[in-house]
Amino acid sequence: MTTPLTLTSGRRPDGRPELALTGEIDMSNISVLTDALETTPGAVVLDLTAVEYLDSAGLSVLFAHADRLEVIATPLLAPVLTISGLVDVTTVHGLSPR
Repeated sequence: MTTPLTLTSGRRPDGRPELALTGEIDMSNISVLTDALETTPGAVVLDLTAVEYLDSAGLSVLFAHADRLEVIATPLLAPVLTISGLVDVTTVHGLSPR
């Protein structure tokens, strides 16, 4: 069974491409994220603020594109992004509670 994941593409005010995801990212639906990242050229802002779950399959996709990602997340994803080391290889915003 596929886990619900919605992806919305757009542009930031500065013109950079942005992909906003909603739901859960896991092995049942990573093809949605993979396809979007592979068809979006250049640097990409990845908005994960509405993502409730991210597993190792999703992380592997993020690591594969880490050199061109800027990630916006919430403290909910902080443990997985920090322990996996993604925060060490790409820019991640929003992990600390304000």
